[in-house]
Amino acid sequence: MSEPVKNSKKDPQPEATTPVKTVADARRTAAQPALGALGMLRWAWTQLTSMRTALFLLLLLAVAAVPGSLFPQRPANPSVVTQYLKTHKDYGPLLDKLQLFDVYSSAWFSAIYILLFVSLIGCVVPRAKAHYKAMRSQPPRTPKRLSRLPEYGTMVIPAAQGVSASDAIADAGRLLKKRGYRVDIRDADGERPSIGAERGMIREVGNLVFHTSLIGVLVSVAIGGLFGYSGQRTLVEGDTFVNTLVGYDQFSPGTNFQSSQLSPYSVTLDKFEVRFDRESVKQFGQPLDFKATLTTKDSPTAEPKEQILKVNDPVSLGGTNVYLVGNGYAPVITVRDGTGKIAFQGPVQTIPTDSVFTSTVVIKVPDASPSQLGFVGFFLPTVDKSADGVSFSADPDPLKPQLSLNSYYGDLGLDSGSPQNVYNLDVKNLKQLNGRDLPAGGIVLDPGKTYKLPEGKGSISFDGLKRYIALDIHNNPGQVPALIFALIAIAGLVTSLYVGRRRAWVRTGTAADGRTMVEYGLLARGEDHNLAKEASAVRQMLVQEWALDSSQPAPTKEEDNVRLDVVSPATTPEEKKDS
Repeated sequence: MSEPVKNSKKDPQPEATTPVKTVADARRTAAQPALGALGMLRWAWTQLTSMRTALFLLLLLAVAAVPGSLFPQRPANPSVVTQYLKTHKDYGPLLDKLQLFDVYSSAWFSAIYILLFVSLIGCVVPRAKAHYKAMRSQPPRTPKRLSRLPEYGTMVIPAAQGVSASDAIADAGRLLKKRGYRVDIRDADGERPSIGAERGMIREVGNLVFHTSLIGVLVSVAIGGLFGYSGQRTLVEGDTFVNTLVGYDQFSPGTNFQSSQLSPYSVTLDKFEVRFDRESVKQFGQPLDFKATLTTKDSPTAEPKEQILKVNDPVSLGGTNVYLVGNGYAPVITVRDGTGKIAFQGPVQTIPTDSVFTSTVVIKVPDASPSQLGFVGFFLPTVDKSADGVSFSADPDPLKPQLSLNSYYGDLGLDSGSPQNVYNLDVKNLKQLNGRDLPAGGIVLDPGKTYKLPEGKGSISFDGLKRYIALDIHNNPGQVPALIFALIAIAGLVTSLYVGRRRAWVRTGTAADGRTMVEYGLLARGEDHNLAKEASAVRQMLVQEWALDSSQPAPTKEEDNVRLDVVSPATTPEEKKDS
């Protein structure tokens, strides 16, 4: 037999004598679940693949790129970096250890880049799966009270039109499909058929396309950094550049660049023309147009073709873009040494220093005998003299070109193997032959003139004048894909911003007098300022379908409630209470 149940009132249980604990005590004594290594990895992955983290990493990547514009970068200007380290001996080595001269290939920049890449993938893939399931699912069920929706309305179809509730719901479904909704008809043959409709799923598709395109942009930039290259070359009129490693003045390869990637094309500079302003007063002498006439060959056996190179109008060859980035004058010089032999002959590239092309000149003649020779001075396209007798250039066009030089002899330091700047002459270990302050004076040469050097060191001649151009050559295999992905990202962003995601429901029923009662409601996912216009368009569409009187004023809430009761005569008391 079971024991009798004790009455709690007659046989009260003894009160607990356990002391009351505070909340802090309870927290200290509560058993905390162990996270473990696997749980920690899951938590870290969840944090990394959140959209907040992706946005933070994107902002961090932009901030991390700032030092690349503040400090000279070794891949682009190694000589400038070397000079910077010599000038700032106190903190320069520290900056170099922090890889601030190699920002875009540094470990910390690459880490941010890779984390952003992984974060975006972790964000996009789950959202894409969820959206795919949402697109395959039916629209949400029809609410019991459509009047609670932000956009709501009712209509009455007269009995004389012979439109039943099922016919009305079929018409509404057909019209909503034309408007771009995906429609699901519920209880089509019942007493209260309804429609659940939804549109704007492409909004989330645009959002996913935007984030996926960002991944594509990151991949394209990475491909360009790994397999691309860039280089610089100056080309004098009549000279030819062949796309080989030895043909570049400066070359910056990508991380995984192979010399086999170089296409064997060639470029010959036939003529370079500059057109200066000769009409206006304020802009007189300013350059108006730069035009380089090139003869190019895609391969050694290809037919040559003429192409025009201009500023911001590059020439494409072998997957590379050739840009015009500079120009100047190249006087043709002949130097004979003390034995009468030609020690140097050819064009010398000058460096413009102002708008009228006053240019510095440096000539190094290591093959001269018995002493090596060096020259430094200025080239003036159109020489003129000031009141003090100082020569200057009055015009950028070569109307009256002239060379003004100082000469030196001795050891140029080229035999030591140490690299030197070809546009700079170190005169520490040289003796000066010519100069304004010396008895021999400086060297002044007009075209076609020759000057004999003092002490039987030889002679120098100004034989003619040519122009040269500076070329910037880029090969970026990720450039076109990056552009395509960027355009797709913009299209996806515009779609996600301007396409509204909306849901619509329509319910019909038949009144006792044979009229067909219709109610509809609309709801937006997120903010949608055009939802009222959409509701008006849906109403107008239904009014035209059933030839109703569109001028009839909208019913009041009391009339709506009465019509709802008429629409659903078989509703239960509980449903009436809910409605």
